[in-house]
Amino acid sequence: MASLKLGREFYSRDTITVAKELLGKILVHDVDGQLIKGKIVETEAYLGLIDKAAHSYGGKKTKRLEAMYSIPGTSYIFFIYGMYYCFNVVTRETGIPEAVLVRGIEPVEGIDKMSNNRFGKNYEDLTNYQKKNLTNGPGKLSIAFNLDKSLDKEDLCGNRLYISEGEEEKIDIVETTRIGIDYAEEAKDWKLRFYIKNNAFVSKK
Repeated sequence: MASLKLGREFYSRDTITVAKELLGKILVHDVDGQLIKGKIVETEAYLGLIDKAAHSYGGKKTKRLEAMYSIPGTSYIFFIYGMYYCFNVVTRETGIPEAVLVRGIEPVEGIDKMSNNRFGKNYEDLTNYQKKNLTNGPGKLSIAFNLDKSLDKEDLCGNRLYISEGEEEKIDIVETTRIGIDYAEEAKDWKLRFYIKNNAFVSKK
């Protein structure tokens, strides 16, 4: 059933497994009773203590990182470049600071709301370029879905922001290196980015 919400047990597993299995699932944000929904088509796994690309590498602890050490199924939202929010899903056991970044989403419901959040006009009034770039990147999807720091530490097993099962479909997964982490030494070569092959809303093929 497409409406079946993912439970805690889904998130409290190996991070790479969760990153792959999030593909095809539906991200839902209830904004004052209006639902915004989109299919997750691209993710990246961040392996905490051993991963030089992860904010929590080496066990780093700051106020910003509190969500990373929280219970699995918690949202971790951070601000980058002084411009964009990025939405992550906390995985593994409580206290193990690993997470999955959601990088790309295919719009499903509330598309006019997404369009107005991003471009200030309804979807039918967008150019083809704007339609293609509505949610194909972590900053873009966060604007479209109205995700900001107020939703950091949100319980994804609640009713405001959550992930549900998607439609039954066969998904071909591409496994490749992550984006924008050239500083991460050997970790930059780890194939921890996963996306649905040939999906138009993947940020970068």
